[in-house]
Amino acid sequence: MTEKEYRFHPSVSRSELWRLITESPEKFIYNRENPQPPTNALIFGQAFHMAVLQPEIYDDNFVVAPAVDRRTKAGKEAWETFCAESQGKTVISEEWQESISAMKEKLLTDPFVKKLLSGKPEEPFFWTDELTGEGCKCRADCITEIGGNVYVVDIKTCENAATDVFMRKSVDYGYPLQAGMYCEGVKKATGKECSFVFIAIEKSPPYVVNIMQADEVYRQYGFDIFREAIGIYHDCKGDDGNDNS
Repeated sequence: MTEKEYRFHPSVSRSELWRLITESPEKFIYNRENPQPPTNALIFGQAFHMAVLQPEIYDDNFVVAPAVDRRTKAGKEAWETFCAESQGKTVISEEWQESISAMKEKLLTDPFVKKLLSGKPEEPFFWTDELTGEGCKCRADCITEIGGNVYVVDIKTCENAATDVFMRKSVDYGYPLQAGMYCEGVKKATGKECSFVFIAIEKSPPYVVNIMQADEVYRQYGFDIFREAIGIYHDCKGDDGNDNS
C-alpha cells in the first residue's frame, strides 16, 4: 500500500484524532474536506523516512533541484526541462539532500538502530475499535521482532534528542497518543503485545541519535487520550455515521 493509498483510506488516523482533541471538531472536518499542502518540515521528514526505510523507491518520489539561474534564458530552459522530467516527484534542495544523506549515514552506523530497523518498514494496520465501532489505522515506521518481543519503531527528527527534552516535548506533539494507539492497532491486527520505541535524530550536525522506549505509564497515558479522542470522533459522526458536528 502506498502512502497516498493509506492517507485516503477512510479509517481515522492518529494525526486526525490529535487535531480533533487539540483544536476542534469543526477544524477536524474542515481539514478532512480541504487537505492542506504539506509543510516544509513534513516534506523533509517524509524524504528522510523514505531514504532510510524505503531507499529503493526514494528516487521515484524525490528529486534534487538543479543549481540553475532562472533569470537567464539557458537557466529557464534547463529548469523547464527539469520540471518536465520530474513530474509527480517532490522537489527538494541540494542542501536538504546533503542533510538527509548525512543523517541517514549517522543513523545506520548505530548497530542498535540497524537491529531495530531490520523488520518490516512502513507497514499499515487497520482495525475496528470495539467500543465505538469506528475504523482506525496506523502506519508504523518499522515492526521488528527481537528475542520474541515485538517492537513498534518510530523515527523522529528533532532539534534536541536528549531524553528529558525529547520526552517532555513529545507530550506537546501527541507522541503518547501515537504510542498508545499504535500498540493497540498492532495488538488488534496481530494478537501480539508490543513495545514502542523512539529513534530520535537531531537535524543538525553532529546528528545526535538517541533510542528511547516508551514505558507502560507513557503508553497508558496515550491510550487514555485515544479513548477520549475516538469517543469524541464517534459522537461527532452521529447515528448516521457521517461527520456532522
